[in-house]
Amino acid sequence: MRFAVNQYPAPLTIDAKTRETLKVLFLAKHALGDGSLHPEDGNHAVYHNEVRTILEGLFDNLLVGNQYAMLFDPPEVDFVFSLLNRGGFVNSEMLVPLLCNRKGLPYLGGSPILRGLSDDKHLSKLVARARGIPTADWAIYRKGGPVDEKLCPMAERMVIKPNASSASWGVRDAGDWAGVKDAIAAIHEEGHDAIVEPFLTGSDVEVPVVTMHGRPLILPMMLFEQADPTHLRTYWEKRDLVERASKYELVDFEGSPFEAEIAAHTANLAQEFVPFDYGRYEFRLDAEKGELHFLEVNLNCNLWSQKVFGRSAVRAGWTQEQLIETIVAESLRSHGLMD
Repeated sequence: MRFAVNQYPAPLTIDAKTRETLKVLFLAKHALGDGSLHPEDGNHAVYHNEVRTILEGLFDNLLVGNQYAMLFDPPEVDFVFSLLNRGGFVNSEMLVPLLCNRKGLPYLGGSPILRGLSDDKHLSKLVARARGIPTADWAIYRKGGPVDEKLCPMAERMVIKPNASSASWGVRDAGDWAGVKDAIAAIHEEGHDAIVEPFLTGSDVEVPVVTMHGRPLILPMMLFEQADPTHLRTYWEKRDLVERASKYELVDFEGSPFEAEIAAHTANLAQEFVPFDYGRYEFRLDAEKGELHFLEVNLNCNLWSQKVFGRSAVRAGWTQEQLIETIVAESLRSHGLMD
């Protein structure tokens, strides 16, 4: 479901009784921080503080924590809102929903199996290709498995990264098989599976999607417009830990002849992940060549006001507070915690 900009439905609201009585647990690595930029996690610390502040305005009974252990023997709460996605170990994306399922606790976001599907770039590409969505060739090299050159779709420039990384953490590039093999070995040594694919020239189209009234709603698309379409964006740039304004900027993506096609692909792929509450679908676009490729899905992704979701919500006519409230309200409704 997609609307013209400024014609989006009104945001959802949480009723007064639910605000007063519902007990909510907010988990995030920097939930207890003061909102300052973190030397390694960068703007994630600012983001977690922002969400905490919004939730404090939504619920009278908000418990805040930053440890998985809070869910081993959970406190008396009705609902879990977690941004504790990256725990420093492989497949940590799935741990919070698994712990919630273990105790029968309703939570925000997709189920463990869906979170794992989106977190594994190889598997999500298989799903996209099965649904007829254009996806560049790739190879997966699991840690402990064979590293077979014949499986690699070699090109002049290759990108190698952890298969379940976020914000381009651990990304590398190479121009020959020797370089690719060394990069795979380094990623395996770090404890991760490696995914390898040709570098795609262009800019990333970001498609934020929320669930509303039980159906995926595509919010206004955004574009990470690159000054140099051959630049490989890094973790440090994405976390605002180094200067990147001269390299790329986040701009509105509207009026492009590719917009309808991207919306159709997103709606198609989103059906594999419903219900997921919110997520970001990403495509690489080379407008000059007219080439479009699916990249990845990020369920329960970054909601910060200065990133894709927050900027997109403003274009839809929503404030950052209304965006968070809408996502939570829909999830509460789907769990039977609110009419």
